[in-house]
Amino acid sequence: MQILLHSDPHTDGSQLMADHLKTVVTDAMAHFAEHITRVEAHLSEVHSQAKTGTDGSHCTLEARLIGLEPVIVKDHAGSAHQAIDGALHKLKRAVESALAKQDPRKHRVRPDATPDTDDEPQA
Repeated sequence: MQILLHSDPHTDGSQLMADHLKTVVTDAMAHFAEHITRVEAHLSEVHSQAKTGTDGSHCTLEARLIGLEPVIVKDHAGSAHQAIDGALHKLKRAVESALAKQDPRKHRVRPDATPDTDDEPQA
């Protein structure tokens, strides 16, 4: 699984941040690794003009799944690390959901499922 980091000029796009991203994504997505070819992270700073005047970080994670459409999630938090963690939590749920929808076992008719015959009149 390839992990790529893209950042805007106002965000920490250092090698240290890229290493952190690789570690947390690899750990969090290990269960799905055989289904994912690439995860791209886009980090940016959001400068709020609200009364609080606080800055925040925005993280978009895109997972490329084998044979499926990409899964994209976003999170906004006070720091880049928090935004990554929030987006990663969402990504795990979204990938799990996307893969579950493709699971052929989910759509099989159970062998023990028989038609209900209680409604038929008895002779």
